[in-house]
Amino acid sequence: MACAKFQIVRKCKVCGAEFVAKTLESWYCTPRCGKIAWKRRKDKSIKMQRLDKIVKSIPDCRDYIKISEAYALFGISRYTVYRLIKKGAISHVNLGTNQIRVSKQELMKLYPLRPKATEPVKPLAKLYRMEPEDCYTVGDVAKKYRMDDSTVYLHIRKYSIPTRQIGNFVYVPKKEIDDLYKDIPIQRYKTMKKDRIMSS
Repeated sequence: MACAKFQIVRKCKVCGAEFVAKTLESWYCTPRCGKIAWKRRKDKSIKMQRLDKIVKSIPDCRDYIKISEAYALFGISRYTVYRLIKKGAISHVNLGTNQIRVSKQELMKLYPLRPKATEPVKPLAKLYRMEPEDCYTVGDVAKKYRMDDSTVYLHIRKYSIPTRQIGNFVYVPKKEIDDLYKDIPIQRYKTMKKDRIMSS
């Protein structure tokens, strides 16, 4: 059987440079970019935890809150708050220099609360169309993306792609497969069969 030959060409999520990914889970062109991405995620996590701490310190009974507390609660910038005050869209009180307080209840009517970093977002359950016309067979996938059936089955298990068996055929949703392999260019290869010459 001819070996599958393809390259996964992606753009690095940090620097934007194109690179050949070694695996389906490679998103950064160099270890340096991988470390930068890791630091960004860490810094974001620390920032979210700091905002959560501010939110917990706000008494439920207090209606007028600081601008920094509005940012922690709703994720809106200082500029946005001042713009709302200028337009008269929200009530506010001025207690002195840098002592502006804004109505929490009125902000709640305009903006959703910022999701807390400590509360993981529950993923929405995916709905799949599993009719044959909306699916590939495993053989179709192997042929389209130039790989063997065993590799396709490995990725199906690894990435929890749903399957449906009808008779002798195993079907997988086209959208999930195309999203998984979207960075793999489909190229035409000539399959060379080597005939074994047996000498008598």
